Parts: sequence; structure tokens; C-alpha cells
Amino acid sequence: MQEMQPLKVHSYLSQSEIATHLEGVEYIIMASPSLISKGLPLHFTIVLNTSETIPEEIKPLILEKFCREYKITQTSHVLSNRERIAFAHTTQETPMPKHIIDDTEANTIPWVLLHIIDFLGDSEEFKEAKEGLSGWSYSYN
Repeated sequence: MQEMQPLKVHSYLSQSEIATHLEGVEYIIMASPSLISKGLPLHFTIVLNTSETIPEEIKPLILEKFCREYKITQTSHVLSNRERIAFAHTTQETPMPKHIIDDTEANTIPWVLLHIIDFLGDSEEFKEAKEGLSGWSYSYN
């Protein structure tokens, strides 16, 4: 089996670069192998290009829409909230979104507040993630 190497972050987009980068972006979907050994095999993060507060009654409907579109089943451990998101330059074509949890890290790199939906699930549409790879895809409006 081929050993997977983590992506190397070369730099982060500045505040103004993030604003320009997000123009026309509707959302970003990320998929990676789940780090929880028992349970669902995939970890999804959907980054919505909004910093608006989404009403509690709307959040499950948004998750259902994405699950339907991407054939995601059996969701668990759902977080739907506004969070700090940075964007990293890597060897990939598009900047990698990065959820910033650590306050110390948030003080050292530029980030924006965006709504994310973070959860575990399963889908036959994400074979690469089931094989150990992580990736993301941008959707534009």
C-alpha cells in the first residue's frame, strides 16, 4: 500500500486575498477519512460562503439537501455553526480551507468567520476518501 503524505502548507491567503478568493463561491465540500475507528468512514466539512447566522430550524434542511445531492448516508456528530476558516496554499490548484480551532493559531494566520457543517457520514461518491485521501471541491454560483 502506498504511504500517503500530508499536504504541505506553503502560505495562507491574507484577509483581502480571502475576500477576493470567495467571490462567486457558493460552498466548499471537503471529505477525508474519519479519524474515529468505529462508526462512519468519512468526515465531511461543508463550508458555506456566509458569515450570517443560520436559524436553527433551517440547519437540518441544509444538511439534508447536501446529503441528498452527494448521496451521504447515516450522518452523526453534526456541528453546524459559524467558525474560523483560513485558506492555505498547497500543491493543489485551489486553496485548502482550514477550520481554525486553536486560539493561538487564530492569532497567527488570517481567517474569516464562515458557516460550516461538519459531520461524519458515508457515501459511495467519495471513494478516494475511503482509500485514505482527503480533498475538497468548490461550487460556484
